[in-house]
Amino acid sequence: MTVAHHLRRATADRPGRWAIRLKRLRIGSYLILLLFSVLYIGPLLMLLLTSFKTLPEFFKNPTGLPESFGFTNFIEAWSLAKFPSYLMNSVIYTVVATAICVLTSVLVAFPIARGYFKGTKQMLTLYVIALFLPPALIPQFQLILNLGLFNSRAGYILLFLVNPIGIIILVNQIKAIPKELDESAATDGCGYVRFVFQIIMPLIRPAIATVTVLHAIGIWNELVLSIIYLTDDDLFPVTRGLIVFESLYGSNWPPLAAAVLILMTPMLILFLFLQRYIVSGLTAGSVKG
Repeated sequence: MTVAHHLRRATADRPGRWAIRLKRLRIGSYLILLLFSVLYIGPLLMLLLTSFKTLPEFFKNPTGLPESFGFTNFIEAWSLAKFPSYLMNSVIYTVVATAICVLTSVLVAFPIARGYFKGTKQMLTLYVIALFLPPALIPQFQLILNLGLFNSRAGYILLFLVNPIGIIILVNQIKAIPKELDESAATDGCGYVRFVFQIIMPLIRPAIATVTVLHAIGIWNELVLSIIYLTDDDLFPVTRGLIVFESLYGSNWPPLAAAVLILMTPMLILFLFLQRYIVSGLTAGSVKG
């Protein structure tokens, strides 16, 4: 065989080798995804199974299937954790704080994205730095106390009115909108507030939905701040109800698992309702910055 024949044969075999290598990479990626799925779904499945067990059954076999499927733990969790009143408090805190936060974030993010005043880059940098800073619990507590808002709905809502990650997401989304649109609207006599609410906000709906979900989940799952700033039982959010399942001798795990499932259901519904916007909202503006 000549050298040219060997070269032709090697060239002909190359697509086959690339196809085999690509197939192996695809199988490997699927195995990695399957592993991560098990790591994420496994604890959720165990939580679901635990919610149907009795306490002796849980201690006997924590990872096994329940002997029978009933809703006794859910009924007990609903009554012991005072979910009817606590859920209403959490809904009020989450809806009001999220609405105010999203509205103010849009009004702040728009001039920062457009650079309509000096120091916009520095201000955006400060919001990025704020992501890595720990919560300022002592200054916050002193502020709420001096304002006379300790142990009040208004004071608790005030704690959640600023979200740096929300402003960063909105700024990146607004930067992807051509600036010529602002000039056209100004030429047509469109005012600033009307332009933001009627033109900008509909165009950044994916980002708004993303910020809404992230902020609402953060408020809904908050426990530490409710312990610090609220002492009145009538003002407690739903997360405070989980404490009743802790005792001196351990936790009552099956009702606690049922309570956690009840707690996560509203946010799961919100996520499923807005999920089509979340990926586009997180990735929008990632190329043009």
